[in-house]
Amino acid sequence: MFSTELLEEISRLSTPFICGAAVVHVFVFLYLSVWSNRDLRRISAEFERFTRGLNHRSVLEPYSSLSDQIDAFLADIRDVLENPARTGERRLLLDRLVTLDEHRKYLQSQGFETLYNVARNMIEAYPMAGVLGTIIAIGCALQQTTSGDGRQTIQAIVQFFGNSIWATFAGLSAAIVLMFINSFLETKFRRLTENREAARETVALARRELAISPADAAQASSAKAPGSAGVAR
Repeated sequence: MFSTELLEEISRLSTPFICGAAVVHVFVFLYLSVWSNRDLRRISAEFERFTRGLNHRSVLEPYSSLSDQIDAFLADIRDVLENPARTGERRLLLDRLVTLDEHRKYLQSQGFETLYNVARNMIEAYPMAGVLGTIIAIGCALQQTTSGDGRQTIQAIVQFFGNSIWATFAGLSAAIVLMFINSFLETKFRRLTENREAARETVALARRELAISPADAAQASSAKAPGSAGVAR
């Protein structure tokens, strides 16, 4: 059985703890947003260089999103791969394919998706934490009641009523704010995952269509001089 002093301390700290956890949660979402923007820029820049020089290249408005630009670049590559008559452009893609690897870090999504799933699912814990704080506050009141006097019990509950209400309020408020942030970012995060998957599939398709193996690509990339033509990183 918990001591009265311990329950009182937990009850007193429940609201600050919930608020602090919510602040950390917001920073996790901000970190995920920065992470997604960085990877989108890197993928877009990589495929922009990869498709440079194609005769039929998609031209998007400057204010188009990075996800839309990546989709357009991938569509341009697939058009070339599906048309054997575009020999010159296929040779151009073959020369540049040695610098593009579907296993690059920014095309891997497991770390990002794991952190996002944890951040998204833990939003549901805040209302439960608020209810738990309320129960602990009531428990403190009951612990202080050593006699069977009902009036004394009511007075003790009223004494801890503030802690219980603020804990519930903090839990519900944190959940509402974080749900709004998640709903605002969810589409961008989902699009990033789709872009990564499409990019990996397109690179693998290009390797199959242009008959270049990963070993050949690694050998050609290592033999390539730093100042040679093509798209080098």
